[in-house]
Amino acid sequence: MRKRVQKQAHVEEQDEILSPTTSELHIDKNDDCVSISTLTERRHQVIDAAIQTTSDAIIVLRQDFHIAYLNPAAVATLNEPAESRSHCTKVLACKNLNRMVLCGTSSCPLVQALERKSSIPNEELILGTDPDHMYEVSTSVNPITLDDDTSYVVFAARDMSALKVANRVRSNFVSMVSHELRTPLNSVHGFIDLLLQGHMGEMNEEQRMYLGYTQEGVQQLISIVEDILFMTRSDLGQFEVKQQEVHPVGLVRQVVRSLQPQALKAEVALRLDIAPGVPALYVDPQRIKQVLNNLVANAIKFTPPGGIVTISARQHDEHFEMISVSDTGYGIPVEDSHHVFERFYQSNHRQQSKLGGYGLGLSIAKLIVEQHGGTIGFDTVVNKGTTFYFTVPLFHDPAQL
Repeated sequence: MRKRVQKQAHVEEQDEILSPTTSELHIDKNDDCVSISTLTERRHQVIDAAIQTTSDAIIVLRQDFHIAYLNPAAVATLNEPAESRSHCTKVLACKNLNRMVLCGTSSCPLVQALERKSSIPNEELILGTDPDHMYEVSTSVNPITLDDDTSYVVFAARDMSALKVANRVRSNFVSMVSHELRTPLNSVHGFIDLLLQGHMGEMNEEQRMYLGYTQEGVQQLISIVEDILFMTRSDLGQFEVKQQEVHPVGLVRQVVRSLQPQALKAEVALRLDIAPGVPALYVDPQRIKQVLNNLVANAIKFTPPGGIVTISARQHDEHFEMISVSDTGYGIPVEDSHHVFERFYQSNHRQQSKLGGYGLGLSIAKLIVEQHGGTIGFDTVVNKGTTFYFTVPLFHDPAQL
């Protein structure tokens, strides 16, 4: 009995030690509040210090395209005072890597971020208004909406000049190798053509068939080399767009005529659906033919026999026309849809492995369209078909303007 009483007293003593009084509990709560407040304040100080000391330029723009904030790195990079509230066209003047001005176009990063309401990571731009002090940067563009529905866009830009120098050396090497490969390949293609035409004597059908296969392989190699050469020249800033007045009907018909043999071989029908009175375009005809050729050839390749590929053109708005290439093919799997325009991307889809390809056609199409100030995209339904569409500028007669 005595042991039980002593044990109970010991437990009560422990409870008194472990259980604080009301006044002590009140002090602890206050201490917690002070601690949380201090942590929050310190966190804000750390974030502010990180923004102030980072070598990346942090630029905050209002939705009316005026500057709201520049961190010290942005002030130094753009040579603009921290208190500046100038319009972004007078400070950033965003350009793509081919020095095409994006301000006022649908390719403007601020416009795209606000329209998508999502971040744009790794956007490569040239910033600055002084021709002697422009900066190639890799930028993340992040839209922010406050509780009062006020929208801002935060640019975080990292100077890529040193990396660009290394990439330029590599691109120069690839360009040189591609150029050296093209000459002998063209020679081989030419001599095969002479053989097929009978200049070196008559051949039997089996010989002609195997030479035909060889010519197709050489032509494919030439196309690959040409595409790699195109991409490396673009990376080096040597890609020029020579725009002129072009009528879309004639342009599309040229592409259809050139791809008709491929369509007949694949048992796929090509159709035109161009609205009457579609206005003229202001484009580089060779480059836009290249875009259409890539899109239509892809559509033919990924459409089963008996399918249809339709090329259509409609006026998109007062400045742009939309051209679409629709097919009744296999569609694009969901897991591949985010990688469609990536260079050298190869799908694991069984149809892709069966039909081949090297993953540059769509990257080149995107590059050319963006050089014209347009945009490119697609809609797809698996086993129903895919529609690729892009916008290009309309021709406006200077006399009428």
